[in-house]
Amino acid sequence: MGEGRTTHFAETMEGTLRLARGEGRERGLRLDLRVATHRLLRPLGSTTADVTGRVRVSGWADDPHATGRMLIAPLAQGRIDYQVRFTAQDGRAYVLEGHKSPTWRDPLRSMTFLPVRLRPAEEDGTGGPPAASGGEGVLRFRLRGLPRFMASWRLPAPPAAAGSYDSVRPGRLNVWYSTFSDPVTGTGYWFHHELVRPVDGAPYAHGWAAVYPPDASPVLERFGPHPLTGDQAAGVPGFRCPSAVATATRLRGRAGRLAWDLEVSAGSAPLHTFPRLAWRRRLLPAVHVVPQVRARCSGSVRLDGQPFPVADAVGAGARIVGRGNAHRWAWLHADLDDDTVLEVVAAVSTLPLLRRLPPLVFLRLRGAGGDWPRGDWRSALGVCGARRFTARPELPAWSVRGRAGGRRVTVRVHLPEAHRTAVAYTDPDGSGATCHNSERADVHVRLERRSAGRWRTERVWDVRGTAHAEVGLR
Repeated sequence: MGEGRTTHFAETMEGTLRLARGEGRERGLRLDLRVATHRLLRPLGSTTADVTGRVRVSGWADDPHATGRMLIAPLAQGRIDYQVRFTAQDGRAYVLEGHKSPTWRDPLRSMTFLPVRLRPAEEDGTGGPPAASGGEGVLRFRLRGLPRFMASWRLPAPPAAAGSYDSVRPGRLNVWYSTFSDPVTGTGYWFHHELVRPVDGAPYAHGWAAVYPPDASPVLERFGPHPLTGDQAAGVPGFRCPSAVATATRLRGRAGRLAWDLEVSAGSAPLHTFPRLAWRRRLLPAVHVVPQVRARCSGSVRLDGQPFPVADAVGAGARIVGRGNAHRWAWLHADLDDDTVLEVVAAVSTLPLLRRLPPLVFLRLRGAGGDWPRGDWRSALGVCGARRFTARPELPAWSVRGRAGGRRVTVRVHLPEAHRTAVAYTDPDGSGATCHNSERADVHVRLERRSAGRWRTERVWDVRGTAHAEVGLR
């Protein structure tokens, strides 16, 4: 579940599209894309990138799960090519192709205008209504979106940061966890894997799996502890022990009454909940990152031999590395809609000098336009320590409030007792904590923007039974 050495950025373009078959009128067209390359962009070379995002054609298509490829070679080949596959409201797949040739004679227009062509992806032979034969249009990158475009860039982390995901150091705890919600049954899933190298004693691997049905009490089963394997001690990516395996693409294991075998695919770029500098320099007692955001999970989970089919469940896979668990903490992962993800960690350190301070809040809201707050340290420290986000970890409900960059947010989280489990945690130094977790939590989010001297509501989300949340107490 490592981040890998990739470059990410987000791009939004708007324009019009005229279908060759149909009403014949122009329709509004909008692309909200996230682009991921597998290397640093080479100004004098060619780079191929993966594209994910949303394609909207007014009255005809709105697909938030579009995928495709992009060729970036403005100097080497004099071209930037787009190819995005999406599904229209008629249920058929189409490909939107675009090509622009940057030139010094007209740099502004050649870089901001993208002629596009629409074609059917393939003839599916279903016997349904014929697909539109195609269409043509133009997209425009508007200069008012340039600041957001520049702020969305994420360059590859250095090898030391990526390697720290899987290092096992004395007195450290290393955690892989995945949380998902099945869209059909409403069942929530939690898979938690730990490598522990105690201050005193031999290192070991252990963990647990939990199922949260909508109409029954949660079921949680533990596995391990197992002695540390040679692969894990050597820092091989992913978690492996005799009972369970957790990698970037696979979750498999058995614990008591539960067995699971699932395939996982990430949906967008990694989300650094904690500042990247904390990973690179180990500035904090523990760090948290979400390498798999909007991950999708498919396969099967068995409880007492009874199958729970999992098809395209939505969630995330995350990592924690540190000296142990916080003195008190609260955590939230919520897929608010098809475009928006909210991740919150609020924690009080176990260090004696920091234990009496209020929780540090690390909040990241990811939408089609990028991540907010823009700086990954803003929610914790604010500007020169002022206007920091605030939270209070407690049961059965907790909240977060704060503002940054002309916006403010209020988050209210509720963990229903009927859909909550209490799990005992043990730190490398032998101290304990209790984690109260629910994969069927409720969350209400209000995002406001400052305008004309007043706070005006920008978005409101009310998510019931599909948020993933917990509160840790000692």
